[in-house]
Amino acid sequence: MAASSQSVATGRGKRLSLILIGLLVVLAGLYTGGWYYATNIVKTNVLKALGQQNSAGIAGKCTNMAFSGFPFSMGLTCDTVTVDNQTRGVSANFQTLNASAPVYQPNHVSWNLKSPAELRTAEGLAVSAEWTDLQSNLVAKGRGVAQSQTVIEGLKAAIVSSATGQSADVTAARTEMHASQNGSDLDFAIGIENANAVIKDFPQTLPTASTSANVTLTGKAGLLDGTDREGLRGAAGVLHQAVIDIGDGRVMTLSGPFNFDDQGLLSGQFKLEINQIGPWGDSLTATLPAAKNVIKTATKLLKALANGADKVSVDLTADRGRLALSGFIPLGKIPPI
Repeated sequence: MAASSQSVATGRGKRLSLILIGLLVVLAGLYTGGWYYATNIVKTNVLKALGQQNSAGIAGKCTNMAFSGFPFSMGLTCDTVTVDNQTRGVSANFQTLNASAPVYQPNHVSWNLKSPAELRTAEGLAVSAEWTDLQSNLVAKGRGVAQSQTVIEGLKAAIVSSATGQSADVTAARTEMHASQNGSDLDFAIGIENANAVIKDFPQTLPTASTSANVTLTGKAGLLDGTDREGLRGAAGVLHQAVIDIGDGRVMTLSGPFNFDDQGLLSGQFKLEINQIGPWGDSLTATLPAAKNVIKTATKLLKALANGADKVSVDLTADRGRLALSGFIPLGKIPPI
């Protein structure tokens, strides 16, 4: 009886071991399948961050895709990335893409792109860019993006318009962009350090500037996750602050509510603050000598509004693209977006 009981127990032990092994194999298979599925979601979210919106006719392609990081993280590599907006005739090509996310938090994705990159539009605009480093982090929501942060170091871009023949070379030491959904609104901020531009047939050197802007677009959270296909036409929001700093205390600050109509024309009520009115006038005169008289007149007017001081705060209005200072001094017109 003892030998028989031991034999039965041994048989049950073997069957239990086989069942456990089988369960482990099944679980391993499910985990592996889930890992590859989650990695594909990482790819989808990164392409979404680059602009892909399949439902809006914007397609993304990742060539020579390779996975890595199994089993504790998810990595994705593409030799090249192409995003095409067939609706608006815009295409973009990027070099090597590397993306990764931890298994326990697959919606938190870190990714980087190698340069160069190219962008072309049906209207004849071509942009080629390179950089020393481009790093980005995003938090996914479903198959979209809820928030994103991107930092670009050492940006150099060449912009050419075949329609006008105009071209410009732009550089920036550092560019940082943040975008996040805030309920139904979209918050966006950008900062650019030590930027400069050289424009064709414009021999004067533009001053090196650092700029930043912080804006909220009302009801436009869907621009980030791809559910909003209306774009900026008809949108409204608040420019919390936009700053241009060309050094030595020469700073301009702009803030106020705004909106775009169905034709893409800007309207808004802004507050413009200028520090160092005289030095700003000198810088603009050196940059735009042909506009010397206009700049001189504007500088005198601003100083009068500031009661002779070198700092002024004035109203800047936009009425369907037409700009006016203090409500009655025309400054020109902004084209539609």
